[in-house]
Amino acid sequence: MEKAGFSLLRLNRLGSALKGYVDRGEIAGAVTVVHRHGEEAYAEAVGWQDKEAGVPMKRDTLFRIMSMTKPVTTAAVLMLVEEGRIRLHDPVDSWLPELANRVVLRDPDGPLNDVYPAPRPITLHDLLTSRFGLGWGVHPLQSAMMALLPAPLAQTLGIGQSEPLDPDAWMKRVGEPPLVYEPGTRFLYHIAHEILGVLITRVTGQSLEAFFRERIFEPLKMADTGFVLPPEKRSRLSTAYEPGTGGGLKIADDPRTTGWTQAPLFPSGGGGLLSTADDYQRFGRMLLGQGELDGVRLLSRKSVEAMTTDYLTPEQHTQPFFDETDFDGTPVWTNKGYGYGVSVRIRQIGIGPSVGSFFWPGALGSTWIADPKEKLMATLMIQLNGAQLPNNSKIALDFWTMMYQAMID
Repeated sequence: MEKAGFSLLRLNRLGSALKGYVDRGEIAGAVTVVHRHGEEAYAEAVGWQDKEAGVPMKRDTLFRIMSMTKPVTTAAVLMLVEEGRIRLHDPVDSWLPELANRVVLRDPDGPLNDVYPAPRPITLHDLLTSRFGLGWGVHPLQSAMMALLPAPLAQTLGIGQSEPLDPDAWMKRVGEPPLVYEPGTRFLYHIAHEILGVLITRVTGQSLEAFFRERIFEPLKMADTGFVLPPEKRSRLSTAYEPGTGGGLKIADDPRTTGWTQAPLFPSGGGGLLSTADDYQRFGRMLLGQGELDGVRLLSRKSVEAMTTDYLTPEQHTQPFFDETDFDGTPVWTNKGYGYGVSVRIRQIGIGPSVGSFFWPGALGSTWIADPKEKLMATLMIQLNGAQLPNNSKIALDFWTMMYQAMID
């Protein structure tokens, strides 16, 4: 039997693979949805939404999507660029004065008082590509950058109690240290997208929640996506887990005590959204449709092309991102690059995404893939800290393999 260019017999191997992870106790549960050629080809929920309480996983289960928030923030910024409210290659000083007149460490591993003036201002392009000079990486300011992770993300990821800072106080804190690298020269993770969230609010005069809802979630009918868990939806939130010290799973965030029930003091454009597999599938299908889904256009084709272009230089492709590797064991940027908020496949490895595919996972294991060549959009939602790291689990690799091996057209 065939559907959307898949052998359904072969595609059922995807569910079998995910159930294997549940049966072995490596994850509590998962939800996956697959579209191809504009048609839903597969959807399944396996395992447990809350293993301890015996609540089965359901298709409408809510997940903390963490860094899968970043492409949403990117899309919002590009909408403002399209409207002429900000420009990609202009300095951001007027909107973000905390980033103006920066100094740079003379030696990235040297003393923090040995600095020189940055050769140029920070641009929006620098922020969108996470190359403005600060962020997560191996350098002396790493602990200070991690300490800026807002609640409730920090608690869920086991980083500890974050300092309660509103967006202006948070930006003041970001403006204090020197840049580790000159703007445009090094990929450093996460902090840039938190700044982009603040930029959106300053340009629009709206809260991040309001702008996302009005301009993205409502037009795309993403009714279950937002920064706050409403009381009536608490029973649908999955339990977040982390690997137990002696094996098995340990609760990282319990739906009964989660911080996601309170409006965040700092709405995180880098990782603060809750969503469902179906909601995120609609967002990804919009990008796959070159900015349009079901007659609703959020972005132009050229903006999606800009978002999914690899901007890393040849030298930056050789630079490490912590100790991460790709699934073939090569350094992380060997087979993929980075655009605006998404990674872009530049070389196919094995049975998996085509060149030009784009994606970005979350710290709790959820991921997605949009493959324009195969007209494919697929979302996998799980809740396990570190599950997407190749040295911890092969679940993303198996997710991709079981989809691509099922294609018969």
